Amino acid sequence: MKANFLRAAMAATLALAWAGATHAQSAPASDTKTVVKEDAKTVGHAVAHSARTVGHEVKAKSRAVGHSTAERSRQAREAIRDDSKKAGHAVAHSAKAVGKTVKDSAEKVKTTVTRKSDEPQPKN
Repeated sequence: MKANFLRAAMAATLALAWAGATHAQSAPASDTKTVVKEDAKTVGHAVAHSARTVGHEVKAKSRAVGHSTAERSRQAREAIRDDSKKAGHAVAHSAKAVGKTVKDSAEKVKTTVTRKSDEPQPKN
């Protein structure tokens, strides 16, 4: 990145020097404003191009780092996922067991509390 920026700065410097030398040789005094304007435009384009190049390089390197990080963290991610799945299944199994125990106990209590008469049920 620094090398590209340095190249852009060198290109801008050379463009200004070249424009100054060309202007000193051929341009009349009234045309100075136009020459300076064109030189500034040229330098601006060179800097913009270099900045764009640097931006693309940063983007590519950032993407590569992101992908390598994802690859390295894949094993940990999968281990955490598997452990979470096992823990979820264990909790579900325990909840089912507790629910069944509560249901069975409730039925025992219900049969104990409910009285059964010795007499047969009257028929209507």
